[in-house]
Amino acid sequence: MTRHTYPTAAMLGDYARAAAGFIPTVAILASMPLGAVAASVLGGFAALFAVFGIRTVLRHGTCIEATEEALRASGLIRISIALSELDRMRLSYYSTRRDRREGWMQLELRSGASRLRVDSRISGFAELVEASAKAAQLRGLRLNPATSVNLQALGIRVPASHGDVGAAAGGLA
Repeated sequence: MTRHTYPTAAMLGDYARAAAGFIPTVAILASMPLGAVAASVLGGFAALFAVFGIRTVLRHGTCIEATEEALRASGLIRISIALSELDRMRLSYYSTRRDRREGWMQLELRSGASRLRVDSRISGFAELVEASAKAAQLRGLRLNPATSVNLQALGIRVPASHGDVGAAAGGLA
């Protein structure tokens, strides 16, 4: 069994972004007389940043335990994905720059109604992706072209029958 968590250093940016949006917005709402439209717009922004902050806390408090049989997320939200019942695997790359040199990856796994998403900031992300790719291969899942390209970018080899690397729309390449 391996355990994977989000390091505090990796989450600090998200905490800072949530605070940088929430605190000034609430300060304006509390200190200035505003019309209904302006108060509604600012209230919406405050709610958006609050939700982002809550999601950051939930993600930071999540621990993923990986065994040969399953991936289990523990924390405030508990999810279990049995690898023998895996029915979807998607590995997406989100670029922060136009030249696609910086960004992050997100692994999404589904088994029935259960869905688990982890991003590349979690410790041992490549190990989780590799275990998931092996499970997908054993299950005979067809991977989308972007997932195949992104697996290759991580150095994980995927047989040709499990993904069409030729059409890499939305992939890292």
